Amino acid sequence: MRFNCLRSDLSNAVSNVSRAVAAKSTLPALEGVLIKAYGDQLEICGYDLEIGIVTTVEASISEEGEIVVSARLFNEIIRKLPEEIVNIETDDKMITYINSGAADYQIVGMNSSEYPELPNVEEISGLTINAEILKNMIRQTVFATSDNMAKPIYTGSLFEVKEGLFKIEAVDGFRMAIREENVDSDIEAKFVVPGKTQNEILKLITDTKKDVVLTVGQRHIIIKIENYSIISRLLEGNFLDYKMPQSASTEFVINTRILASSVERMALLTNEKIQSPVRCAISSNEIKLSCSTAVGRANDLISASVVGNDVEIGFNNRYLLDALKNADTDEVKIMLNGSLQPMIIRPVDGQSFTFLVVPMRLAAE
Repeated sequence: MRFNCLRSDLSNAVSNVSRAVAAKSTLPALEGVLIKAYGDQLEICGYDLEIGIVTTVEASISEEGEIVVSARLFNEIIRKLPEEIVNIETDDKMITYINSGAADYQIVGMNSSEYPELPNVEEISGLTINAEILKNMIRQTVFATSDNMAKPIYTGSLFEVKEGLFKIEAVDGFRMAIREENVDSDIEAKFVVPGKTQNEILKLITDTKKDVVLTVGQRHIIIKIENYSIISRLLEGNFLDYKMPQSASTEFVINTRILASSVERMALLTNEKIQSPVRCAISSNEIKLSCSTAVGRANDLISASVVGNDVEIGFNNRYLLDALKNADTDEVKIMLNGSLQPMIIRPVDGQSFTFLVVPMRLAAE
């Protein structure tokens, strides 16, 4: 194999696909990137048996071929080469020669036959959606996915398309995030995408004016983002079917930033070792926030026009802040049904997003 290409293009491609490379594996090839040189372009792939990222780079190829090289080492070499043009050549002993300007490297590669094949995805359903919309929908929900492998299904988000409505739902047992958008599609599909895959989608969407194409198979999904393709397994299992309350005994509208800032002030007395709920005493015209820990006590007061019953309720500050920071509106509507039911956070108009935060039990003061 022999080719030359732009260092910057190759560096960006290798850096991005390397995020799907296994850090440590009993199969050495999985710690590398697969490079295929055919026609007038390179195909570069990283794959850890759960998620794969594939992209293409334009190149001048004088001898076609394939090789697997260490992702970490190859990435560092390409990134630090002195010139913009890089020349790469391999021999029949799998030695890879890298040259740019006065810099020269020889590294040991592996035969491409040792690299596992990516899954063959037979399309069951598909969806094309604007990149900015998808990026916002994932950003506003992926924070609520679980990192507890005891229930793998909740380490991903439920993607559901039905009657022209696309909905993403994430839950981890302490909070829930739901985001929905109308789409021009008549398909009906329901599948669970791992949180890791969604984070890769966020990183690869750079041009928000383009469309992203989702191709859904029986056990895998392909997400096409410009010249990148993410191939990911889907999670299997029964996702939570939560029935959202249709009414609230306590309801108010509040400035998102003001409430978030107040919660942050209360959280100054907590850390990973010192946990205590933020106590919210909600009455007809104000919300009193307080937090008491071994290091001290904090109080704050926010004016609000509250409709319904007075209620005192406690929350984990991080879970409440995650919800408020991912709301994309200046004001939010907050709905409560007593001190033991989840807080519901929605936009003032409509329900493009819905966040649920499970309360913490409060000790008597």
